Amino acid sequence: MTLLLDTLALQPVDRRPVWVMRQAGRYLPEYRELRRRHAFQDAIRDPKVASEITLQPIRRFGFDGAIMFADIMTPLEAMGVDMTFDPGPKLRPMTLVEIADLPDLDLDRVEHVAETLRIVRREVPDEVTVIGFAGAPTTLLAYLLEGSGSKEYLPLRTAMHEGTPELDAALAKLTTNMHAYLAMQIGAGAQLVQLFDSWAGILPRDLLESRSYVAARDVLAGLDAPTIYFAPGTGHAHKSMGEVGATAYGVDWRVPIDVAWDRIGSDIAIQGNLDPAILLTDPDRIRRCVARLLERTAGRPGHIVSLGHGIDRHTPLENVAAFIDAVREAT
Repeated sequence: MTLLLDTLALQPVDRRPVWVMRQAGRYLPEYRELRRRHAFQDAIRDPKVASEITLQPIRRFGFDGAIMFADIMTPLEAMGVDMTFDPGPKLRPMTLVEIADLPDLDLDRVEHVAETLRIVRREVPDEVTVIGFAGAPTTLLAYLLEGSGSKEYLPLRTAMHEGTPELDAALAKLTTNMHAYLAMQIGAGAQLVQLFDSWAGILPRDLLESRSYVAARDVLAGLDAPTIYFAPGTGHAHKSMGEVGATAYGVDWRVPIDVAWDRIGSDIAIQGNLDPAILLTDPDRIRRCVARLLERTAGRPGHIVSLGHGIDRHTPLENVAAFIDAVREAT
């Protein structure tokens, strides 16, 4: 067991584990240098490059988790969806019927993801947990219907309100295949998997509970590894989030971590939730904010220290180091 896995199991630990979303990314000079030679999708598809990117933040900062370098849209390409990234995903908007009729995930076409995980598992220190991930059905549906990112995701919201059999079929297609995708990752060496529901929070509580949470629960059910469910902007539905059945829940910075923890459930692990903007300030302020975060958890077992969302690409390296040092010096 690793520190991160022990924490997820609510075991006593000497210090709290720390990792952040997008830790393998544009704030790192070594990442920017590598990306000058490899386009985004090409980097994902080359296990040597993807594993190198995954390992870069581990070497520099010693994070307790190594999350594989990929994108939540990666498995959709292996289901026949054509897309480009500029920098976010761009694709032809699809109908619910078209989504439901997509072919099932071709695991051979995501073998590069499996190989990336195998390489990372071999090369990380034993104390570092290898993390896989997938996009949740609601969030993938948002992109497929829209054709890109959006502030409003009106096609998703409209479809959710209408609640047609075609919606059920589209969600079922994505649910079944994301479960298979995560199971493949676990078989390839992921010790923990996180389900990103980035746009579920745009929905009202009743649809979160009846659609998003149900689909997420079915994706995670029966997986042979601990799971984390991360759905930012869902403070209005924290009290029912525990129905997803994850091992732990990531929370964003909008709700104090102790409040979110009590709402979701005191018998689970929690991940978060420092505002990423704090890492754009200065080391002294970062240390004070980390201290306040840790005070709010009051030493409860099961806290994974992280940001409430992905690290910003403009974050200074010295501020990341101050964040990690503050966590480790305090616990």
